[in-house]
Amino acid sequence: MEYRIVTNVFYPKFAARIAGLRKILKRPLTLTEKILFSHLDNPVSVRSISRQKSYIDLNPDRVAMQDATGQMALLQFINSGMQRVCVPTTIHCDHLISAKYGAEEDTCRALRENEEVYAFLKAAAEKFGIGFWEPGSGIIHQIVLENYAFPGGLMIGTDSHTPTAGGLGMFGVGVGGADAVDVMTGLSWELKMPSIIGVELVGRLEGWTSAKDVILKLAGIIGAKGATDAVIEYFGAGTQNISCTGKATICNMGAELGATASVFPYDDRMKDFLICTGREKLISAINNVAPELYADPAVYKSPENYYDRVIRLDLNTLEPYINGPFSPDIAVPLSEFAAYIDKNGYPARLSAGLIGSCTNSSYEDMSRAASVARQANRAKIAAQSGLFINPGSEKVRQVCDRTGLLEEFHRFGAVLLANACGPCIGQWQRSELSPGQANSIINSYNRNFAGRNDGNPNTCAFLASPEIVTAMALAGDLHFNPLTDFLENSDGQKIRLKPPTG
Repeated sequence: MEYRIVTNVFYPKFAARIAGLRKILKRPLTLTEKILFSHLDNPVSVRSISRQKSYIDLNPDRVAMQDATGQMALLQFINSGMQRVCVPTTIHCDHLISAKYGAEEDTCRALRENEEVYAFLKAAAEKFGIGFWEPGSGIIHQIVLENYAFPGGLMIGTDSHTPTAGGLGMFGVGVGGADAVDVMTGLSWELKMPSIIGVELVGRLEGWTSAKDVILKLAGIIGAKGATDAVIEYFGAGTQNISCTGKATICNMGAELGATASVFPYDDRMKDFLICTGREKLISAINNVAPELYADPAVYKSPENYYDRVIRLDLNTLEPYINGPFSPDIAVPLSEFAAYIDKNGYPARLSAGLIGSCTNSSYEDMSRAASVARQANRAKIAAQSGLFINPGSEKVRQVCDRTGLLEEFHRFGAVLLANACGPCIGQWQRSELSPGQANSIINSYNRNFAGRNDGNPNTCAFLASPEIVTAMALAGDLHFNPLTDFLENSDGQKIRLKPPTG
């Protein structure tokens, strides 16, 4: 959606609709209700809406598709006979690049092997007025966050991690191709009105603890299906101490809890991200409606009266977590992880560490991981396991190159993969292991079901933050705790890593 449409049309309409909702409902509204109800096809119907019972018709602001699921959606749209999409739409070529050798060679190989698919997607995009992001440009959700997401908006995407947009205050929902086609042709989109889980964050993340640990901890509390047909709405002073991309990480993994979407209220960290990504033109319009981009004050005073469940997390006491294997909701504090490995007989020797995916591939993620790599390089500590890195977008990769982060990763011995999903979705051609060989990997991805990353059901995949992944790859042993343990450098000196910065 163009800036002038968002600023001159969307936000005035957004504020007016919420004012109308207040007259009808005569009660305080949560942020989830503000966003969903302001997008109702028939606003008057709001009187009869019941959570987890009513089906509501909505008019989303955007549609996003990736190259795997988007093919069938485009074929269906062609059959509609329409000449242009009715809603701003983009397609992103991020799912068909298989990781094997490295960024350049893997991308070239994907261009050869998928030439016909890419040609079709590009031609269809040009014909029907759809934005086209070519192979290597980046991962769909990072691209959306950097270029298209805006606070208060509603988007759907043909990928389960569309909720990533909630990190910028936009309501994102993963859907099937048929739903996307309905919206692209101008029809409304039907959604079962979700319940709302309110998560209050207090305090500040410090040291080795990151935004990833918020959602890893929450996964252990809610469970892999505990947020089904629900929205996770975050609030509290602690939200302002988490960056926009950190918020996006948290919203991204809400999908692993079954959540329809996750969303954060607008704050200065989102404003900073809009400026950094060249969208400062939106800020004045956002400021005009800022009170409507978070829940009404009465909701925060008595959250139990407005949310179906309330969970409180203290960021001051939160420690790093490692989740898995085989399910993202097996949450283990780092301080207990070594004993957990031994108790369950999982391979302690680490075969690979991986950073990236739509969950953790922002510049902030890369910079915190690079700060660990930098310490190792300066102290002459050699990595004991391979490290593979997928930047979230070409913009992220370029900034990493310009600021020297890629050089640090290169010295560390890391392999730079394409700006694509890669191993996170199983696009990983491993050759160093025998078929079916038991092994352990640790990654900053979102899912770790059996066979998810490499097709091997005996690979134990653990989820952690990028900085913990880097530290573990450095040690090569899952018993290692970077907060308390020492590593030995080439001179025989004992070195303890300092908390990462970025």
